[in-house]
Amino acid sequence: MKTRIEIIDNCDEDEVIIRCREVNSHIQKIQKMLMTEAPQSPGLTFFKDDKEYYFPLQNILFFETTGDTMYAHTAADAFRIKFRLYELEKLLPAAFVRISKSNIVNTKHILAIQRNLTSSSLIQFYKSHKQIYVSRHYYKTLREQLVH
Repeated sequence: MKTRIEIIDNCDEDEVIIRCREVNSHIQKIQKMLMTEAPQSPGLTFFKDDKEYYFPLQNILFFETTGDTMYAHTAADAFRIKFRLYELEKLLPAAFVRISKSNIVNTKHILAIQRNLTSSSLIQFYKSHKQIYVSRHYYKTLREQLVH
């Protein structure tokens, strides 16, 4: 693999371009690492009742979609958010991992996973009573993220 840095004086924003023959797991890891190290984008807007809330993404335990509504869960509360799950997957840093058809979890808040070989496994969080299930299909991806 070759690497090259070009310094451009009139550049408005830093940009990293990855040129590759194919997108494999190694390239995906490099992309996630770059996204994790990049300066944080402005926080998302969260809604509850008639108020808008602004707080850092690291406060989020998980995102959950129920019907047509997306919720962001903190340790003590839940807020509506105006994004679809697939849009969040593209926007969120690498610590956020898809765990089912309707959930994305922040791996930095996971305390334990109660493994169940025949069905979904139960995720418990630090300093919260909330729990969520990871489907068998997504368990391996989550486990890899937690180990690394």
